[in-house]
Amino acid sequence: MAGNTNLHAANRAKKDEFYTQEDDISNELKHYKAHFAGRTVFCNCDDPFESNFFRFFALNFNAYGLKRLIATCYDGSPVAGTQLSAFDSPDRLRTGIPHKIVITEVTDNNGDGAINLADAEWLIKNDNNVLTRLNGNGDFRSPECVELLREADIVVTNPPFSLFREYVAQLVEFDKKFLIIGNMNAVTYKEIFPLIKGNRMWMGASIHSGDREFQVPDSYPLNAAGSRVDSDGRKFIRVKGVRWFTNLDYPQRHDDLILYKTYSPQEYPKYDNYDAINVDKTADIPCDYDGVMGVPITFLDKYNPEQFEILGIDRYIEDNPNYGHRFKINDKEIYARILIRKIKK
Repeated sequence: MAGNTNLHAANRAKKDEFYTQEDDISNELKHYKAHFAGRTVFCNCDDPFESNFFRFFALNFNAYGLKRLIATCYDGSPVAGTQLSAFDSPDRLRTGIPHKIVITEVTDNNGDGAINLADAEWLIKNDNNVLTRLNGNGDFRSPECVELLREADIVVTNPPFSLFREYVAQLVEFDKKFLIIGNMNAVTYKEIFPLIKGNRMWMGASIHSGDREFQVPDSYPLNAAGSRVDSDGRKFIRVKGVRWFTNLDYPQRHDDLILYKTYSPQEYPKYDNYDAINVDKTADIPCDYDGVMGVPITFLDKYNPEQFEILGIDRYIEDNPNYGHRFKINDKEIYARILIRKIKK
């Protein structure tokens, strides 16, 4: 099973194009269907011929009531042409060359009496206005892709892990709705946590624990027990701590966390270097304590903004005399803690 060690290695080597499985995409997207009616969706880290994100939206274009679907391909992708292709690349464009696809409707183009993925494929192969080459390299920061971002309403993709901070900053700058995949530890980044604290970004609906499988480039080292190579020679790894990050609301986010534990000073010690009690598990948050509590970052999986207020995170609390350091108990540092307080109703 691959842990954060694999992610750190990927960041150092910039081999962090992890390709999301179709089931994980559909299990998450089903919670947001109402958000997409009449909207333009942009998948800006996706070769349309390789991406399961593009495949999902092409297949569900009418079911989700999309206005437009845009996808752009980065010419440096190390897995272009190696994943289960959503479509066959047309002769006029070799997979891997930076290009964009813009779909405004999916009809029964092939005349088989049904509207499905085959019709989107027919459209791409036969309509020269749908698929065009880009002048630049297709990077999400390139001027062409930034202009497409301006046109989009919702961005849905799996951005490179090493560029997560920069990627989110761009979404915030252009005030876009988004649903993206990242690692749970990103909530501790000083660029990301203020968005969580300010209720401008939160965890998605479907992934709250465990690990997820991603395809990786052929050059990626498989040194973990959870890795595998399929019958076609494609490499996969399992990664811990994967989460969806979004600013699209969904009903389950407002469900109260049921609290049943009672407070005692022995079970909930205070930190040496901050006036708050420590709670080791989200399920152990005491029901009868109204002060400040430090909880694991996985608390965000259960966070209801009407039930709790997020006050800070240990290493970024400016009024902490040990600013920049983790909390300690009996002079021993503990894992990252988010400071919360119950909202009085």
